[in-house]
Amino acid sequence: MAVRKLVDDVYSVGAIDWDRRMFDELIPLPDGTSYNSYIIFGNEKTALIDTVEPEKKEELINNLKTLNVRKIDYIITNHAEQDHSGSIPDVLRMFPDAKVVTNAKCKSFLKEFLLLDEDVFIEIKDGEELSLGNKTLKFIFTPWVHWPETMSTYLKEDKILFSCDFFGSHRAASHLFVENEHRVIVDAKRYYAEIMMPFRTQIRKNLEKIKDYEIKFIAPSHGPVYQKPEIIIKAYEEWISENTEEKVLIPYISMHGSTKKIVEHMTDKFIEEGVEVIPINLITADVGQIAMELVDTAGVIFATPYVLAGAHPAVVSTAYLANALRPKVKVASIVASYGWGGLGVKQIQNMLSNLKVEFVEPVLIKGYPRAEDFKKLDEFVKVFSNKVKQGGVV
Repeated sequence: MAVRKLVDDVYSVGAIDWDRRMFDELIPLPDGTSYNSYIIFGNEKTALIDTVEPEKKEELINNLKTLNVRKIDYIITNHAEQDHSGSIPDVLRMFPDAKVVTNAKCKSFLKEFLLLDEDVFIEIKDGEELSLGNKTLKFIFTPWVHWPETMSTYLKEDKILFSCDFFGSHRAASHLFVENEHRVIVDAKRYYAEIMMPFRTQIRKNLEKIKDYEIKFIAPSHGPVYQKPEIIIKAYEEWISENTEEKVLIPYISMHGSTKKIVEHMTDKFIEEGVEVIPINLITADVGQIAMELVDTAGVIFATPYVLAGAHPAVVSTAYLANALRPKVKVASIVASYGWGGLGVKQIQNMLSNLKVEFVEPVLIKGYPRAEDFKKLDEFVKVFSNKVKQGGVV
């Protein structure tokens, strides 16, 4: 990735990963990602904000050489996860006098993950400042976006918030700044859904911490730089609110066509009720797609056939994901198609203990649905739709 200028004496020197398609061996990356690292030249000291994924360290090193960087005094580490910190040892070999500047919790992680010695660190506290001469860095602790040690760094003179994963998005792109606001918000929503959603309460507190800062740019560690910070801040405020849309998500799988027929019938009925409905076939869906829909949906219905007396493993996995992400869903239920019986409904219900939802009485259908089963589904959809329109009773 070429070196790109953010403002005078501040450059992006990170790496673009055009080909990466999976993150943490869990999260699909349909559009790749970037590992953003920034260098700040003060008239006395030079600071590097975060590094890159170790596999991309050569790009970072080459960018530093392109800028003819002779000395780095400080490596500011906002987050210990290796896609941000993993190249610190390589930068230290290149600049052995540099100090790693971070908070106590992050330091403890870095010592474990990267086997760094105690003497390479400068430990800072929340609100502390570090002078580069004519430029000043202020450290703002923003924990749980999405790890407990995460912080942001604010460049006072240029009003840049280096927010690390906070406000990030996964997309490989050649431009430094946001070019398409709608597209980047969709990317950021997916990113928020996948890793930030469980921490809505903490994010609310972190938004409060930064609201009094004058911010001209938000420079995250993944995705483009925001020249209009208000667009992503406003999006986050909506995502973390308790507001939901009159929308029902139906993750499902069908082995012999019965569950598919049930879902198709429910889908038509939700449309008749004036409620947006999103059926997602788990054979073709990815984790990010499901997570995105969970951000603001009011209702979720898990539709499953029974396998060996339990819910289908793909539906079980989706229920586990929903429980881990803790979305603000208001209403939930299960619709099951079975052959000879089982405990699939109880199994799914027990997996949703983190969700503060009202459960609508499940519908169980033996074999292929008949006329009387469709009548049950019609009543079920009517009740569920009313609950969604009312915002649930929790």
